Amino acid sequence: MSKVIIVTGAGRGLGTDIAREALAAGHQVVATGRRPEEVEKTLGGPQDNLLVTRLDVTSLEDAEAAAQAAVDRFGRIDVLINNAGNFFAGYFEEISPAQMRQQFETNLFGPMNVTRAVLPHMRAQRAGHVITITSTAGLVGMEFTSAYAASKFAEEGWMESLRYEVEPYNIHTTIVEPGFFRTELLVDGSTTWPEPSIDDYTERTTATVAAWKSMNGKQPGDPAKLARALLTIAQQEKPLLRFVAGADAIEAAEAKAKELLAQAEASRELGGALAYDDAHA
Repeated sequence: MSKVIIVTGAGRGLGTDIAREALAAGHQVVATGRRPEEVEKTLGGPQDNLLVTRLDVTSLEDAEAAAQAAVDRFGRIDVLINNAGNFFAGYFEEISPAQMRQQFETNLFGPMNVTRAVLPHMRAQRAGHVITITSTAGLVGMEFTSAYAASKFAEEGWMESLRYEVEPYNIHTTIVEPGFFRTELLVDGSTTWPEPSIDDYTERTTATVAAWKSMNGKQPGDPAKLARALLTIAQQEKPLLRFVAGADAIEAAEAKAKELLAQAEASRELGGALAYDDAHA
């Protein structure tokens, strides 16, 4: 069944693949980006089932205008795919407070803005699906990703909680946790690389930046296949609450689950005896 799908960050990387695959599948697509003329060009020019509109996800006003434009053009909003994001790489001590805030503005408050703008329309029609792309870094913290992982962990907590808030209105939520896909996340336009500023980190920073840059274009995941998988989930009667995307992501999720269970068991004796003892009150 054809759906009206909003895609953020549709001008490059995975967002472009999602928009292309959705159009090819016969859906009506609202493709958004900060430079709409580039988004339209990337997607092959004007099309009957395509609405291209400006959206800087850090602007609630842009988000509200994009949501209204979608409804004005297609009559409803069935699926929101929160895809837009960026990556501030580096060790925590070398990431400035301003950069940390910028990371959260785009990766957390950005999808919150767009979802806030879309939910009233979904509630009114008593149907909808919010799909938010986080990362394996939203499950597992890694060296050199403290800002990015913090924003993605926060995004996951928000989405997990949102599920219970919107379920009564027949609105579904799905968290997507991709591993390494051959998108444009590691190119300079999407990633802010750190400038070494602390001697203790200089050698590790230099080596890590080189290693990460060398991965670009060699990641194992195919973004077009991921885009098609997301469209499959969007068609499910009971969509997955969490989609762990990629063999590397599944392996990381399994390892994290085992670690959590082990730590819970290790905490049982000390942590399980902390209830208030009413007998000695």
